[in-house]
Amino acid sequence: MTRHWVLWLVAANLVVLVALAFVYPTAMVSPGPLIAAHQSLATDCFSCHTAFRGATAAKCASCHRSADIGKRTTKGIPLTASSGKTAFHQALAKQDCMGCHTDHALPAFAGRPRTAFSHGLLPLNVQADCASCHTAPATSVHRAPVAQCTQCHTTSRWKPASFEHSKYFALDGDHNTPCATCHVGGDTRRYTCYGCHEHQVAGITAKHTRKGIRDFTNCVACHRSAKERSGHGGKAGEGHRDDDD
Repeated sequence: MTRHWVLWLVAANLVVLVALAFVYPTAMVSPGPLIAAHQSLATDCFSCHTAFRGATAAKCASCHRSADIGKRTTKGIPLTASSGKTAFHQALAKQDCMGCHTDHALPAFAGRPRTAFSHGLLPLNVQADCASCHTAPATSVHRAPVAQCTQCHTTSRWKPASFEHSKYFALDGDHNTPCATCHVGGDTRRYTCYGCHEHQVAGITAKHTRKGIRDFTNCVACHRSAKERSGHGGKAGEGHRDDDD
């Protein structure tokens, strides 16, 4: 008798699940609505999926040719530089679209979709050539000639970067101070030396003008630490200390 009740219970559950799949197909079967660009395929699952195999890269490539990604739209219209698209798919070691992309917005309880790009998909020579995909920020630290990106950044996470401050300006002596003293508002892309009472615009301008120095907007080009007072362009006077600045 107990066995019959178990079979009836299992059968009832199956019936309920099948009924729910028909009444609420999105919640029961689909991993969520499609992204906006693929809304026209919402009722054509097999345009992306193969029976019993799921979505495959071959299906994606039927519309998105690897050679055109980042260069042309699926309709063959050339993309401009202002589109912000970077053509790097052509250098991928293998075609694994689902490794980074998902076309469905998963239900809230299922967590975030897989959208993280892995540099491991790129050949080693491309991984070492950051500039082939990335443009260096327009900051003083990234001005040419630029050192290897890996000195500060990693491919697993862009931020935080392990910036070696002493390479550009040593935080010794009077300069062992909070970041905000020089980087106002926490903006590390810019710096100012006018955060201290000794460094006033009028005084610095007058002093450098007397010495024939006209370009003194980039202080660390000549002054690399509290103990160093090099001449214009860093060519003379290293180690000379002027106490009246």
